[in-house]
Parts: sequence; structure tokens; C-alpha cells
Amino acid sequence: MSRSSPSTPAALLLRAQGVSFTEHSYRYEERGGTTVAARGLGVPEHAVVKTLVMEDEAHKPLLVLMHGDREVSTKQLARQIGVRTVTPCKPDVATRHTGYLVGGTSPMATRKMLPVFVERTILDVPTVYINGGSRGFLLGVAPADLVRVLGATLVDVAVAS
Repeated sequence: MSRSSPSTPAALLLRAQGVSFTEHSYRYEERGGTTVAARGLGVPEHAVVKTLVMEDEAHKPLLVLMHGDREVSTKQLARQIGVRTVTPCKPDVATRHTGYLVGGTSPMATRKMLPVFVERTILDVPTVYINGGSRGFLLGVAPADLVRVLGATLVDVAVAS
């Protein structure tokens, strides 16, 4: 199922940047994560990218984009970005930083400008499906366009789930 006109800030940002993307709706399930999204879209979970809101030891927020079927090595991430520790934010803190509800967090058009780190192997996937800023709404986009629009830094931090 596809929406006819994007109304989320994330979709509007991509459109304003001239990025080609597709819109995909699926039936959102609480705690269903990327498994439910992939099943709903009929795509591999590896192509569904989750947006993780994390913070360093000074409580400075950052975003990490990771394959749906992988986890982030926070130790490797901290080492690669030059901080001591990185930990996931609590849901209310994540919402405060991004303006999005957990389960609908997009890395685009966040409330605050946040540094974005993208797992390098995401660039190997032709089209990734990333949250469009609303629960049950994903955007299909070329990963290179995503990295460019976000001004993201590539990292190597994926570990098997």
C-alpha cells in the first residue's frame, strides 16, 4: 500500500532535495521492529534500516543507521567516533532529541541537528527502506542519496543479531 502524497517532514525533505524515493505503508505492530516491516513490504530485513538514537558519555545525542538484521557494536562505534562510550537513549529522551515517537523515528528532519553515522555495508544494498517519520510508513531510497542528504559519516560497527 502506498500513500499518494507524503506529509511527513522526512518525505518532504527528500522531495525538497530532489531525491527519488518510494513510499510504503505497512501494518505497524508494537515491538515488531524491522521484522514486521520487512514482512509487510515483502523485502529482506537486511534492506530495512533502523534509526537508533544513542548518546555518548557526555549525553550528546547521535543517530546510527543499521541493517534491520544486525546490531551495533557500541564499543566499535565509540572507538571509531572518538568517544569513550555510546549507549542507546531511553525512548522519551530519543523522542525529545528527534521529535519522533520510537517506532517512527526517521533520521531526516529531526527536531535537533544530530550527527548521523551509517553502517558502511548499507551502501551495498540497492534500495533501503527507512522510517519516513511515522509508525508504519517507510521510504525506499538509494543509500548513497540518504548518506548525502544526511551528511552522514560511514562506520563499520555491524554485528550479527
